[in-house]
Amino acid sequence: MTTVEPVESWEEDFEIFDPEFVNDPYPIWKDLRDGGCPFARTERRQVTYMPTTFKGVREVAADTETWSSFSVSVTPVPETYDAEGNRLRSIIASDKPEHTPERQLMLPFFAPRAVEKYREHTQELCRRLIREFIEDGRADIAENYARQIPPRIIAAILGIDPERADDFTTWVQGSLELGLQDPEIREHYSKIIREFFKDEIKDRVENPGGDDLISFLLEAELDGEPVPMHVIRGNVGLMLVAGIDTTWSSIGSALWHLAANPEDRQRLVDEPELIPTAVEEFLRAYSPVTMARVATQDTTLEGREVKEGERIMLTFPAANRDPEIFEDPEEVIIDRQRNRHIAFGSGIHRCAGSNLARMEMTVAIEEFLKMVPEFELEDPDAVTWAGGQVRGPRHLPVVFPNRTEL
Repeated sequence: MTTVEPVESWEEDFEIFDPEFVNDPYPIWKDLRDGGCPFARTERRQVTYMPTTFKGVREVAADTETWSSFSVSVTPVPETYDAEGNRLRSIIASDKPEHTPERQLMLPFFAPRAVEKYREHTQELCRRLIREFIEDGRADIAENYARQIPPRIIAAILGIDPERADDFTTWVQGSLELGLQDPEIREHYSKIIREFFKDEIKDRVENPGGDDLISFLLEAELDGEPVPMHVIRGNVGLMLVAGIDTTWSSIGSALWHLAANPEDRQRLVDEPELIPTAVEEFLRAYSPVTMARVATQDTTLEGREVKEGERIMLTFPAANRDPEIFEDPEEVIIDRQRNRHIAFGSGIHRCAGSNLARMEMTVAIEEFLKMVPEFELEDPDAVTWAGGQVRGPRHLPVVFPNRTEL
């Protein structure tokens, strides 16, 4: 693992893997904003800019001519190509004109009505997971609860084996979290994901007629032609990678907040109808995802000169704490009414799976509070966080002396 050099200037030498930043980035973004730095800069790994304001993030996300989605990783990583030399392309890492029709192809699988059919399955899953540790009176709910939910729901959508959930999360963590600082780890797990889906696609070709997303894409058309295989491979890989870590982190952050703030926890126990509103506030306050764009031409950012090929991070978490947009942005207000956050991104690449993520978060919190209405952090210092592309708790030990069996 690469050694992280100390940061001397967050304005000119920021480091997203700095332990201070990973554990609590919000004071750093606030200091940058208060100090009049809307776009911080670094030359670590590659010249990269980091907006700290809502306005800055939204403007970059909207300008798809100047800022390409060809490479969305927060650090430069090699692109992946198939044997014919086609880049494995997903809707999150494509530009116009390809992006729009390919995104429209995927959206029906993540529409509100389509997502709703997984609600009961998610409820049953959450209850089963809780039963596995409820009698212990304690659990690492990042590891044994939040981490376990998204891979099983994504598996149902993709038609893959849900019992391999631990494999899926290990692969995603290796490629998306650990791999950002270690190219060997990234390539090891990225290759496993690629080979896994090559086999799954081959199986659907040989056994057509399924109702899962892979089968659908194999039978679908774009402009009267079959969907290109490199597009299918890119997007089914995206569903696994993007659908697991993000929601795992969001559920974990919400439960971390409730464990650390008993008044909010008790209010949601007493007023469960408030949970959907609280979910929106958790998404705003603890937005997990940061994406990247690459400059297609020389440009400027608030007086900073940016060269073609340089990178900018779309720091949605920083934007969602901008006092120009949100009243008392550093406070988590679970009944906040005005909350136009951009936790799911902004512009044409806004997260296609937002309805699914909201449903999973809502159900995960509802079911946990029903069965474990009282819980608290076992040791606040034992909580660990992942950072970089996706931020969320990785170890979250809690204790709960009072619980209800359902």
